[in-house]
Order: sequence, then C-alpha cells, then structure tokens
Amino acid sequence: MKYYTQTTKGIKCLLCRHYCNLAEGQTGICGVNKNENGALKNLVYGKVAALHTDPIEKKPLYHFLPGSSALSIGTVGCNMKCPFCQNWEISQVDKVPYQQKVTPVQLVKMAIDNHCRSIAYTYNEPTVFYPFAKDVALEAKNHGLKNIFISNGMESPEMIDDMKGVIDAFNIDLKSFNSRFYKAKLKGHLNSVLDTLRRLRKNDFWLEVTTLIVPDENDTPEELAAIAGFIASDLGNDTPWHISAFYPRYKMTYKNRTPAQSLQLAYDIGKQQGLHYVYKGNVAEQGITRCPVCQKELIVRNGYFITVNNILQGHCPVCNTKISGLWN
Repeated sequence: MKYYTQTTKGIKCLLCRHYCNLAEGQTGICGVNKNENGALKNLVYGKVAALHTDPIEKKPLYHFLPGSSALSIGTVGCNMKCPFCQNWEISQVDKVPYQQKVTPVQLVKMAIDNHCRSIAYTYNEPTVFYPFAKDVALEAKNHGLKNIFISNGMESPEMIDDMKGVIDAFNIDLKSFNSRFYKAKLKGHLNSVLDTLRRLRKNDFWLEVTTLIVPDENDTPEELAAIAGFIASDLGNDTPWHISAFYPRYKMTYKNRTPAQSLQLAYDIGKQQGLHYVYKGNVAEQGITRCPVCQKELIVRNGYFITVNNILQGHCPVCNTKISGLWN
C-alpha cells in the first residue's frame, strides 16, 4: 500500500479517517506523519517509546490465544485527543523521549526469545505508525507469530484492506455512542469508528471491543444500551465486550474513578442486549468466560492470569457448544 496520494497542494495521508491534506513540510493531526519532499514520512519509524512483554489478557483480548504472552510495542502520537487518555505521556506527544531505534528483525527475535506468540501494536494509537507496524508484522508472520492491533478505530478503509493477511486480531475502543462527544471531546468521529468495526467483522478479523466507562460522560443506561445493542446487532453477540473502569488521568484528574455499580450496570445491560461475553476491566474481579448455552465456567482469570481453562478444542466440554475465538 502507498500511504498517501498526491494533491494539487501537496499530499493526502491515507492512514486514518482524518485524511490530512499536507503541504510540503506539514505534519498531520497525529504529529508523526509528515509531507517531506512530496512523500509521506513516518517520523517514528523504528523509534520505540514503550516495549514490554505482556499477558495477552492485558490488551485486553480474552478469546485469542489465552494464557499466551505478547510482545507489546508503541511509539508516540495519536490521531485523537481523549482528555482521559491512560497513556497520555506517549500518545499526546510527538517526540520519542529517547532513541531506542529497533528493526523489525530485532523485534521479532525479541518476541521469540521471550516465548511470545504474538506482537501487539499498542500503548499509543498504532494507526499512526502503521508503516513500521506492517513491516514488523510481515516479519512476524514469517516466524509463525500473530499480530494484534489495540486501536481507537480510526483506520481508513484503505488501511483495513491492506491489513488483510497481516493483522490477525483487534481490540477497538468504542468510547461512546454520542457523535457530539466524539467530535468535541475526543477529536474523532463516531460514524468512522462504527464503520471500521463493521469492516473488521465483515473481513473476518478477530475482534473484541472495549468501552472505558467515564463517570458523567458515557455511563447513562441509554448510552450503554446503544453501545451494547450495536455490538450485538452489527458485530454479533459472540463479540466480547470489555467494560473498563476509569481512573483519573491526564486532563480528567478532577473526576472520581468509575464506581462499581456503573460497571455492574453496563454488565447487566450487555447481557440484556444479548451479548454472550461481557467482561469487567481495571477492577479486582475474576474474568470468567462461561458457555453461552449451559453456563459452564470455561476460563477463570485472576487479573491477567488464567487459573482455569476448560475449553476443549474450541468447544464447551459439557454441551459441545463452539466458543468463538482462537484458542490454540
């Protein structure tokens, strides 16, 4: 994929839905993709700002290679400006705090040496460093590793098409179901995110959805029902929904953390809307995957670690119901 097209005044970036039109020397909304000599230059290519080995459950992905480790990498920059960002120290800046420049070959070797089964592009928005992420992902594929995007869902349709056969799984943040909230407070577009989610489902990527429940921002029963209803109707009721507790961060340090009753309300609404798999995140509570038919406990998690896994070749061992996900 060529990540830009020529325009009469410069170039248009194709990485995300903002489609920034960039004159010579201009940088996009993300701060890390620049028109340099009439071509798009990714300013963070190979410049890693965050690098860790994580349980895949931390992403969070609960139905994709459970119990495995993912080499997680991030750079800096983002194409949204969420005031409650949990990783704002790297996502809301455009300069890598130190030069830890690495190659795709080095990162894949690191993943293999640390017994990881996947590489996760995360911490900041991976859409803005996709030229680098893709090269890492292709190298990872050569060694049998999976690739995971943890994203805000602002990928362009062109980029989603390019990801086929490259990226295996996504966790997408569906932050609200209010288009005004998305535009005014997040500097994103709800309809674009919804379209991305539909396209990912249509193209058979593995997909899980996360909503950070922020007090007095997106926690009304009506909005939670709209989010859960969209997931059930447009993405399928086997799509896992992670409802995460907000902690005061960045520009919302004045807010209280999400109360337990708000998470329980979201959980109950998700179940009422027909979702088979709803999980609470950022709280000290077991994450249990149950068979949607017989309710057998299949996977029990304490924090990010699995204590019980009864899934048998992707099926419930009691009633043989197929459990959606990639289990081996």
